[in-house]
Amino acid sequence: MKLVDSSQKPLRDGAAIHVIGAGGAGMNAIGAVLVAMGHPVSGSDLRDSTGVNRLRSLGARIEIGHNAANLGNCEIVCRSTAVPDDNVEVVAALQSGRPVLTRAQILAQICEKKRTVAIAGTHGKTTTSSMLALALMGSDLHPSFIVGGDLNEIGSGAVWDREGELFVVEADESDGTFLELAAEAAVVTNIEADHLDYFGSFEALVAAFEVFVSSTKGPRVLCADDEYSASVAKTAGDCVTYGTSENAHYRIVNVENYRYSSKFRVQKRGIDLGECHLPVPGIHNVRNACAALSIAVELGAEPQAVISALGRFAGVARRFEFRGEQNGVVYVDDYAHLPTEVSSVLEAVKAGEWRRVIAIFQPHRYSRTAELWRDFEHSFVDADHLVLTGVYPAGEPARPGVTGELLLRAVLDAHPYASVTYLPGREQVSDYLSSILRPGDLCLTMGAGDLTSVADEVQQLRRPLPT
Repeated sequence: MKLVDSSQKPLRDGAAIHVIGAGGAGMNAIGAVLVAMGHPVSGSDLRDSTGVNRLRSLGARIEIGHNAANLGNCEIVCRSTAVPDDNVEVVAALQSGRPVLTRAQILAQICEKKRTVAIAGTHGKTTTSSMLALALMGSDLHPSFIVGGDLNEIGSGAVWDREGELFVVEADESDGTFLELAAEAAVVTNIEADHLDYFGSFEALVAAFEVFVSSTKGPRVLCADDEYSASVAKTAGDCVTYGTSENAHYRIVNVENYRYSSKFRVQKRGIDLGECHLPVPGIHNVRNACAALSIAVELGAEPQAVISALGRFAGVARRFEFRGEQNGVVYVDDYAHLPTEVSSVLEAVKAGEWRRVIAIFQPHRYSRTAELWRDFEHSFVDADHLVLTGVYPAGEPARPGVTGELLLRAVLDAHPYASVTYLPGREQVSDYLSSILRPGDLCLTMGAGDLTSVADEVQQLRRPLPT
């Protein structure tokens, strides 16, 4: 059964919309924005969750379990990528002639309501989008935004502000949907080999970014420090660049990194814009902040207002997120799951002068692991001890021979004397860490899977028994 193509039909004000998979991060944010826009919103998911309860608190009707009756009198249905074509609500909607939109299609229709600023790139999208949203708020430009994590300042990653014209969104390249957003302004943080199962080749991926940038009519801001981003900027022409490169239009200088923060100055075509004190560490976050500053200024914000707002950036959930300190051990969790992301986070923690950095990494998806496992060979060099786990499937079926042992082989082939432990079972991780952590250690969990609760589990295991 074919989905109804309503991508050319504008989203009618007040149209009732049903969201399938409403508890997932992507659809949950869209549901929250649709409610704020004044749409009656219903939805469904397989289980109760924080996201489901958040939408209910906003006034949405969310049912647990999928049933055709859940559709009610909705005019439009939208669904997450995890919802199959044979879902009972999808089938019922199509049989009744109601359009069923993908996440990308409903997001594109929301984007038509405002001036969209799309943040693209292999990594750094969520942090850069969040920094930009904060910078525009601090500049009194009243942005709306949908980002991939909750901003710690407001406890949400989705806001619809009726006063402002700008709408900041993450432009997801994973399935080519970033080409559907019709953005007025764009940022590209970097371009690396990922999602090649969709694009077929790295060349095709780069070509998609070229189309994305070339189709953006307003400011296009790209990282000069990334080889392929810089190449796209040159190909597209009339782009603004940022980074530490001497040729960058917005140049980062005088970078200083500390345990929990960083400091740098920005020069715009040789003119000093000021010093930024960023409450998160690492040169990768400095670049993210400079990207946010660059596009904000290009959109009309005052540099000092942006720099001041970035100084209040409290982070995003799962991006170098502090998860506790107990008995001299500090726990941090990060979403890093690609080779360069991992090395960037570990490079950042060097400034903390920890007694030991204990890095725990969970490979994400069998397809990604099969494609990229060799590229992790040098990613963990700044860890004193590495713990590798089995692959988090993220809904994919297992592939013969594709396990966490591939990364173990890559690391030890390149660094035969590296200190590494392989734990194939996720359930083994907390007990193992509890036995090896010592005062002065940083316990750093990384991955896009389910390691995020490890910090809580270990601290519970190491809590003194009541006397």
